Amino acid sequence: MPDQKRKALGRGLDAILQSPETDITTKDISGNYVAGAVAEIDIDLIETNPFQPRSDFDEEALSELARSIKEQGVIQPVTVRKCGFNKYQLISGERRLRASKLAGMKTIPVFIRIANDEQMLELALIENIHRENLNAIEVAISYQRLIDECSLTQEQLSDKVGKSRSAIANFLRLLKLPAEVQIAIRDGHISMGHARALINIESKEQQLKILQQIIDDELNVRQTEALAEDAKKPSNKERRQTNFIPEHFKKQIKTLSQTLNTKVKVKRNLQGEGSVVIDFKDEKEFDRIMELFNR
Repeated sequence: MPDQKRKALGRGLDAILQSPETDITTKDISGNYVAGAVAEIDIDLIETNPFQPRSDFDEEALSELARSIKEQGVIQPVTVRKCGFNKYQLISGERRLRASKLAGMKTIPVFIRIANDEQMLELALIENIHRENLNAIEVAISYQRLIDECSLTQEQLSDKVGKSRSAIANFLRLLKLPAEVQIAIRDGHISMGHARALINIESKEQQLKILQQIIDDELNVRQTEALAEDAKKPSNKERRQTNFIPEHFKKQIKTLSQTLNTKVKVKRNLQGEGSVVIDFKDEKEFDRIMELFNR
């Protein structure tokens, strides 16, 4: 009975892998067509992954990898999905694929998987997050795409990528920064630590001003955090504006102060809301002032 079950499963797999629409044209070392085995596939039969989250590839690093591949071959197979007769689509490993083409390789070792588009996107994003040196913005975009396009919660995403929810939240917050700051992170002009300090500043103008200062003066993260803290404090001008007293108020305050024979202060914000503070030195003076109000 167990042998019959294994045989039935084997025929089912053959039916999928050797059908005219999805026939695998290469074999593993055992001579069988097996999904998940390592196979050598013509490099020209593999199309790139439209879901690839990485947009920039370091040309010098690619050249170094190409030289290594030319001498040693591809150590880690790329992962592809079968999507038609003699047709494969890259799931992960675009850097290795590009370097192999650069090295003039005709074939490349691959893992063959069967995945729908959503699974493919998820696999590509997660594999790249873990295995490629993505910059912080690319990681943040990958996290956001997993949430949006694969309908994941932050908690589910945390489980899938093995990162804490707070770490994921910190990456996602980067996408709220102005485009100029995101580009600076992407291009390596500032670190994620610098960016996290800038996030806490509400004013875009202040964010961009400090960004320029970070780049010009080569500030470290601690210096940037100190600047960000100072930026959050209201300036003397802002403090004066928040207690702006119109001229006709001043006249009324002076009159009230003379009438009560004590100091009167008024606080007022830019929206016009405020309070009147009347000084008194003891209970006797308080009673005197109250009598004046009650007349």
